[in-house]
Amino acid sequence: MNNAYNHSFSASSQLTQKSVNRCFDGEQHYYSHESTSTKTQMTFSIYLPDEALAGRRCPALLYLSGLTCNADNVTHKAHFQQKCSELGMIFIAPDTSPRSSEGHDVPNDERYFVGQGASYYVDATQAPWSEHFNMQSYIVDELYDLLRSEFPIDSIGITGHSMGGHGALLLGFKFPSKFVSVSALSPVCAASESAWGQAAYTEYFGDDDKSLWAQADAAQLIMEVGQQYTNILVDQGGADNFLAEGQLQTSKLQEACNKAQQPLTLRYLASHDHSYYFIQTVIDDHIEHHWRMAQMG
Repeated sequence: MNNAYNHSFSASSQLTQKSVNRCFDGEQHYYSHESTSTKTQMTFSIYLPDEALAGRRCPALLYLSGLTCNADNVTHKAHFQQKCSELGMIFIAPDTSPRSSEGHDVPNDERYFVGQGASYYVDATQAPWSEHFNMQSYIVDELYDLLRSEFPIDSIGITGHSMGGHGALLLGFKFPSKFVSVSALSPVCAASESAWGQAAYTEYFGDDDKSLWAQADAAQLIMEVGQQYTNILVDQGGADNFLAEGQLQTSKLQEACNKAQQPLTLRYLASHDHSYYFIQTVIDDHIEHHWRMAQMG
């Protein structure tokens, strides 16, 4: 194992390196750390092209995964490393939620779209979720600052798939000063209007204050804040069963962007489903989208 990159960590770094693998012209790393936001141990993967390994500042792409996933899914299945190697781009994939482990008892639910492996990248306000399910704070504050302090990152774009696509849209428009670009793959676009999101938000926020739901709904937030980016890229499989079931509400995103005058490139790919085969098909386009936006400053 090549641990040379550890030498550039700050003296106060709490990162524990789990693995390193050479991949194209770069290295695939995994790290863990104790999170103050979630009060659990959190893990993330990060692909570092050789430019970054040499200490040169590179644009980075933060990828938020979907329901039931963790950092492994996109790292192992999406095949993003070659394009990131070619462009000199860093790719980061955090976990989707806090999880129970030794010393950490995290609430769970038998519904996969509510418990561990979900989160919608929001900060829960209702017990028992509010103690650990603070993924908005984890992503945009704790992890964001940790990444910028420990790795040679020039700028950060945000993307994601499914529930993670919702997170990318939500956090990208909620915190536009932190992200230079936004895209999404098969995103949940109006979480408060999908059966998944309604079940989760009832647990995380309760039923009394629906304004909390609105602030955690990507389409509603985009309409509220207006244009924030030169363009956003969204790809959706035309044969996606979750689209047909009404969980994704893609048309609501188009309506929101029209009202907000936010330029949107929305592509429907015929015969493609919700799987990582679909992600493999479009991931290079998304990496190139974020790379171009980073070059524009």
